[in-house]
Amino acid sequence: MSFEVEGRQSWGAVVDGQVYDLGVNGADVAASLRDAIAAGLLRDSLVDGLEPVAQESEVSFLPAVPNPAKIICVGVNYRSHLEETGKAEVGAPTLFTRFADSQTGHLVPVEIPAVGTQFDYEGELAVVIGAPAFKVPAAEAQSVIAGYSIYNDFTVRDWQRATTQWIPGKNFPRTGAMGPYFVPATDIEDIQECTLETRVNGEQRQKATIADMRCPIDRLIEHISTFTPLAPGDIIVTGTPGGVGLFMDPPALLNPGDVVEVEITGLGVLRNEIVAEQ
Repeated sequence: MSFEVEGRQSWGAVVDGQVYDLGVNGADVAASLRDAIAAGLLRDSLVDGLEPVAQESEVSFLPAVPNPAKIICVGVNYRSHLEETGKAEVGAPTLFTRFADSQTGHLVPVEIPAVGTQFDYEGELAVVIGAPAFKVPAAEAQSVIAGYSIYNDFTVRDWQRATTQWIPGKNFPRTGAMGPYFVPATDIEDIQECTLETRVNGEQRQKATIADMRCPIDRLIEHISTFTPLAPGDIIVTGTPGGVGLFMDPPALLNPGDVVEVEITGLGVLRNEIVAEQ
């Protein structure tokens, strides 16, 4: 996880609710989680002999990977979402970019922009790249995955739908929630069998297995790495299932006071309260 405690930002591990600091002011394993991933330093023994710096409840969560060089998001990648949007089937994945400074963390309030009228949730799986990857065949894609996290690709729908380009609706400040944890791929037996569920105020809105993706993770990595090199710490946000608020009947978009939770088997629960822009 990446976190802030006593006014400083760092990263570390959570064991039984205790936070261990692995940053430069702690065990000094690496300056950031991204640096540790790049250097291949992640292993269970990192916390051996260390004292925790805080309880998990005492730290402020940052995005699991706060400083990726690239965030590439996938649109309409579950058949249930394709059907509810009414979009035509396409052969290649629909991709757009999210900027690193648009991210936020677990338990951080997410603001509805004052200029937006349609604010929505999108629970998703985030894949974190662990090795330099360029023109990687699908059969070798697993070798460049460092691990996984949960993502909520909060979207300002009226800005997204204003033109054919989605980038404005996807990049308002602090609307890309990531966390609470980064979980190494070796800790997940089969990501395809994991279930993604999104809840608003406790009501289930989305539920699907990762295997329901139209374009699976290995093919996404093959496709994306064909046109752009990926680096350790880069993030692929793999798409959302059906059940987003915009396409419910009647629409059920987000309002101040709503609480959105995204849960994925083995990765925890990402929780954010919705507030109005101050």
